[in-house]
Amino acid sequence: MDFLQLATEQRYSVRKFKTDRIDKEKLDLILEAGRVAPTAANFQPQRILVIDSEEGLTKLKTCTPYHFNAPLVLLVCYDYETCWKHQHSGKASGDVDASIVTTHMMLEAASLGIGNTWVAAFDHDKIRELFNIPDYLMPVALLPLGYPASDAAPHPVHYKRFDINHTVFHNSFDDLSKGEKHEPLY
Repeated sequence: MDFLQLATEQRYSVRKFKTDRIDKEKLDLILEAGRVAPTAANFQPQRILVIDSEEGLTKLKTCTPYHFNAPLVLLVCYDYETCWKHQHSGKASGDVDASIVTTHMMLEAASLGIGNTWVAAFDHDKIRELFNIPDYLMPVALLPLGYPASDAAPHPVHYKRFDINHTVFHNSFDDLSKGEKHEPLY
């Protein structure tokens, strides 16, 4: 399957999962995709918690309404102490690194027929407390994973995209500086 077909047609935010467990071999491939993802200066600050026990999934449900009853959830964090920091601004790269890792895992999952959705809306303090996350680890994303239910379908806005000229510019942002703004698609 070609990449754009995978990214636009096969992968969508699954909000309804079957209860079937994910095969260990497939989970290992998903985690490997995260392991080999590029990170700033190859510091590899990602730290991923696999949540698949009944107890863990029950605790997770108190941290976000967006668990979609997935049989497995990956909590993607980064280690603030070990991530690369910009030499002039001091900005840490960890949130970007963790986002790249998450994207690699979600696309690998989709290529294996495993549904997923990126969740950023969760109670960070509560998740830290319930999963004993050390202060130096920064939670970035939840990635619920599972086989899509038979009636799972993309959200109606999934296929809506701006024309490429709305998001891509060449050599300058002069058109944007003229004050031209666009409303969201929905």
